[in-house]
Amino acid sequence: MSTTREQALATLRALVGRDDAEFHDGQFEAIAALVDERRRALVVQRTGWGKSAVYFVATMLLRARGAGPTILVSPLLALMRDQVAAAERAGVRAVTLNSANRHEWEDVTQALRDDTVDALLVSPERLNNPEFRDQYLPALIARSGLLVIDEAHCISDWGHDFRPDYRRLRDLIAGMPDGVPVLATTATANERVVADVAEQMGAGAHNDVLTLRGPLARKSLRLGVLTLPDAGARLAWLVSNLGALPGSGIIYALTVSAAEDTARLLRDAGHETFAYTGQTDTAEREELESKLKRNEVKALVATSALGMGFDKPDLGFVVHLGAPSSPVAYYQQVGRAGRATDNADVLLLPGQEDQAIWDYFATVSMPSKPKAGAVLSALGTEPQSTRALESQVDLKPSTLELLLKVLDVDGAVRRVPKGWVSTGEEWRYDEERYARIAAARLAEQRSMLAYETTDECRMTFLQRALDDAGAQPCGRCDNCAGAWYPSEVASGAAASVATALDRVGVEIEPRKLWPTGADRLGVPVRGKITPEELLAPGRALARLTDLGWGGPLRELLDADAEDRAIPPQVLAACIRVLADWKWDERPAAVVSMPSRRRPEFVTSLARGFADAGRLPYLGSMESVGGGPTGGPGGNSAFRLSSVWERFGVGSLELPVGQPVLLVDDLVDSRWSVTVAGRELRRAGASAVLPFAAALRS
Repeated sequence: MSTTREQALATLRALVGRDDAEFHDGQFEAIAALVDERRRALVVQRTGWGKSAVYFVATMLLRARGAGPTILVSPLLALMRDQVAAAERAGVRAVTLNSANRHEWEDVTQALRDDTVDALLVSPERLNNPEFRDQYLPALIARSGLLVIDEAHCISDWGHDFRPDYRRLRDLIAGMPDGVPVLATTATANERVVADVAEQMGAGAHNDVLTLRGPLARKSLRLGVLTLPDAGARLAWLVSNLGALPGSGIIYALTVSAAEDTARLLRDAGHETFAYTGQTDTAEREELESKLKRNEVKALVATSALGMGFDKPDLGFVVHLGAPSSPVAYYQQVGRAGRATDNADVLLLPGQEDQAIWDYFATVSMPSKPKAGAVLSALGTEPQSTRALESQVDLKPSTLELLLKVLDVDGAVRRVPKGWVSTGEEWRYDEERYARIAAARLAEQRSMLAYETTDECRMTFLQRALDDAGAQPCGRCDNCAGAWYPSEVASGAAASVATALDRVGVEIEPRKLWPTGADRLGVPVRGKITPEELLAPGRALARLTDLGWGGPLRELLDADAEDRAIPPQVLAACIRVLADWKWDERPAAVVSMPSRRRPEFVTSLARGFADAGRLPYLGSMESVGGGPTGGPGGNSAFRLSSVWERFGVGSLELPVGQPVLLVDDLVDSRWSVTVAGRELRRAGASAVLPFAAALRS
C-alpha cells in the first residue's frame, strides 16, 4: 500500500502541477480500492473535490502494472473536452470517440490497437451505435483495465438528469471481465440515487460496492433568492447589477429562447454575454467555453446544456432566471461556482412560468403505454429508420427517439445499422414504476418551491435534499446573514428592458418540403412543395416562450382560456408587426383560418388588420369534413394527414392574382397554414402571407 501511495501521490502532483499537493479525504482510498483490490467503487463528492484525479491517477497506476486502457463513459462533449485536457496535464494519453470526430475513428482505433492510448472517452449514446457496439466495443471490453462512469446519477430513474442510454450501463458493468475495477462518480445524489446506482454497479458476480461519500456543501457559496414580479423586473435587475457580481459566471435560463433573448438584451445593455444552448453549434460552444474560462465574457446565458463537469474553478457567480425542477438539479448547477475561490455568489430569480415549464419537460420525458404499443406494432424483423417510423406512429421525432431508447434498454427493440428492429421479446409497461417516478418528480418540484420560500439556512436546505449528513447553518446566505444583493434597479433600466421586451415580430418560415411518409398516410405528395403552392415567409407577434410578449400570449392562448376578442394592446402590437413587415407586395385582402378553439379571437384579429390597413376582410375559410382531426404535437406526416383537404375556399371572393393575408391564432407545426395557404394559391391568390398571434416555439 505504501508503494501504491507513493506512486499515486507522484502522479497526482503531476496532474495538478504542484509539488506540495496532497490527497483529499477519500481520494487515495478510492484509488487503492481500484488499483490494489480491483473493486467496484461509487464516489459521491462535491464538484471540485477531485473525482477526475481519482480515475486518472488510477489509470496511470493500472497501466504501469500492465492493464489495458480505461473506458470512461462521459455524458457531454464539453465535459469530455475538459477531461481530455486534464488527462494531458497528467501525462495520460486520452482520446475520444464521439459524433463530432467520426473522421478520426480509424486513427483512434489504430492507436488502441497499438496500445498507445491510456483512456478512451465515449458517450453513453455511442455505446449503442451499431458500428461502435458491434465492431469496436467487444475488443475494448476484453482489453480494458478500468471502467469509469462519470455523472453516475444519470443511471438512476431517480437522478435529476436521468438518461435512457445510461441504463444500459448495467449490462456493460455485468459484462466486464473478472478483475477489472469499476468506478462511478457523481457530485449530486441523494440516498435513493446512491442506493440505486450501487445496486446497478453490483450487477453480475460482484455485489460488494465500496461507497465513498463526503460532505457536499461548499463554504464559498453565498446563496440567495430574490422574487420579482415578472420577467421584465428580473431582466432589469440583471441589467442593473450584473456588473457588480464577482468575476465571470453563468446565467441559467429554462428555455432556449429565454437564453437567447436574455443574452441579446444584456449585450445591448453593455454586458459581454452570449447564449449557450443545445442548439449552439459545436465549434461555437467550444469557443464560448474558452472565453468564459479566460474571463473574456461577463457571463454565458445557458440552458442545462452547460452543466455537468464544466470546469472553471474560479467561476464567480451563478444566477438562475427561473428555477430548475428540483433542489438536487439546482445544486448540481450552482456547484459550478466557487470551487477555487473563497467567495462566489449564487442567486435564484424564480419566475411565475417555472411550474408550466417543469410540467412540460416532465411530460415529454415519460413513455406512455399507447405510444410504446404503437412503436412495437410498427416494428418487425426488417430494419426501419426513425424517419420511416414517423409515418406509422404519431410522435415527434425527439419523442420517438427517446421512446426507442427506452424500449432498446428494456430489450424490446434493437438498434441496427439500418434503423430499428423488434427483438420479439415480450415488453410490459411498468405502470407502477412510472407512477413512482412521476410522484417523485412532483415531490421534487414542491421541494424546489419550498426552497424559494424557506426562512431556514438555504445551504442546510440543499444539503438535506441531498441527504448530506451533518448540515450546519452556513452563516452566509440571505436567510442566515440578511440579503447580500440589492433589490433596486438602476434608473432607466426598467424602461430600457420594457422597450426591449416590447419588440415585436418573429418570422414564420414557410414549409418547403412535404414530410417523408405522407403518401403512406393517404396524402399524395412528396418532395418539394411546388413554387405555385408555396407560402411566403410569414410573421407572428412572438413565440410563446419569449420573455416579452410570450407571457401575455400564453395566458390568452392557454387551452383552458375563454375565447374572446383580442385585447386592444395585443392587437396594437400585432399591427406594429405588419407595419415593420417588408413584404414584396402589399396584401389585397384578409382571410382568417377556421378556428375550432378561438373563432372570436381569430376573427377579431383579422378584422382588426382589415380596419387598420383599409383592406377587405373576406371572411373565414371553410372547415371541410368536420375540420382538422387530432390535436397539437406529433410528427409532420401525421400532422399533415390530419389537416389534408380539411380547408376550403368556399364562397370567398379572392382577388385573383394578388396577395392574401392569412390570419390564425397559434402556429405550431405550420401544416395547417401550409395546407390552407395551398388552397388559396390554387384558387388564384398570387401569394399567401401567414400571420399568427403566436408561434409555439
